Amino acid sequence: MAVTLNDIAKKAKVSVTTVSRVLNNKNKKYRISDETQKLILKAAKTLNYRPNEVARGLRLKKTHTIGLIVPDISNPFFASVTRIIQTSAYNFGYSLIVCNTDENLKTEIEQVELLRGKGVDGFIIMPVGTDSRHIKELKKDNIPLVLLDRCFDDIKTNSVVVDNYRGAYNAIEHLVKYGHKRIAIIQGLPNTYTNNARVKGYKDVLTKYNIAIDSNLIVGKDFRKENGYVETKILLNLADPPTAIFTSSDLITIGALQAITEENLSIPDDISIVAFDDTEFAPYLISPLTCVNQPKELMGEIAVKILIEEIRAKGKLEKKRITLKPELVIRKSVKPMAFQQKIIEVNNEYLVSENLLVSET
Repeated sequence: MAVTLNDIAKKAKVSVTTVSRVLNNKNKKYRISDETQKLILKAAKTLNYRPNEVARGLRLKKTHTIGLIVPDISNPFFASVTRIIQTSAYNFGYSLIVCNTDENLKTEIEQVELLRGKGVDGFIIMPVGTDSRHIKELKKDNIPLVLLDRCFDDIKTNSVVVDNYRGAYNAIEHLVKYGHKRIAIIQGLPNTYTNNARVKGYKDVLTKYNIAIDSNLIVGKDFRKENGYVETKILLNLADPPTAIFTSSDLITIGALQAITEENLSIPDDISIVAFDDTEFAPYLISPLTCVNQPKELMGEIAVKILIEEIRAKGKLEKKRITLKPELVIRKSVKPMAFQQKIIEVNNEYLVSENLLVSET
């Protein structure tokens, strides 16, 4: 049976009001003596009292909880960012409620409502990214909010994103500098913020180097492993297959690697690959993967810091978008085409990764 304030009051032989004031750290305001405070705290400890945080939250209109909405918790990138957010939130004295949407907009909307009903103090949302109406409702109601990884250009709200365009651009240019012209991209969910920027970076590099854009080499429908597997299988069996593949997420990369193995092909001798997201296993493959590394720790920590500031200011701060620069990590998964080999041996300027920069707009 739960211990109540009345139980503590009886044991300490004081009023319930006095107990409440002490347990809510208001003893100085009401001039409660140190002796009475010690007596009440000792009684609470003896009775193993645990405060009802839900009731306390309703009374104070603050629950010290953050709602985190994740599109796919099985994705190593999102799992890693979630861990960082949890640790950072804990350091600020906040608990985290995590909801997984499984990349489903209907589920995302339902979970936003669920968390609102639980009275969370604020939201960090990594949205599916195909509809923003429910996000606009949060903003309209002045609920503290940070969008992470994916955002919407038509909503002025706090967001922390990576320069997806620059990450993809650098990856494709790296392939072009190594002599590749038949370059495929396995995209994620079309018409979303992250995917559109990555596809644009891909196309702009090809245009810059006068390489024809082949629609047969722009494939994919979501960020899942199955997408990477199926599309890689199809690409490798084209009459004129690509010499290189750019995978736009870590799960897509895993699917692509499975398909390449099943086709008895080796990386990079038979097919080159560059991945968006630097997964933990990437450096340890037989041919370590060249990857676009996203600063996951910075993303999570900055998102929490901005949200806490918003909560304390009751959502009245000026909204801002923080853009972080990705880093192209060069390893051994890209094969120089024959005529490029000598150039690369002489001039290795493309083997230098970019420095990580942070910009705020």
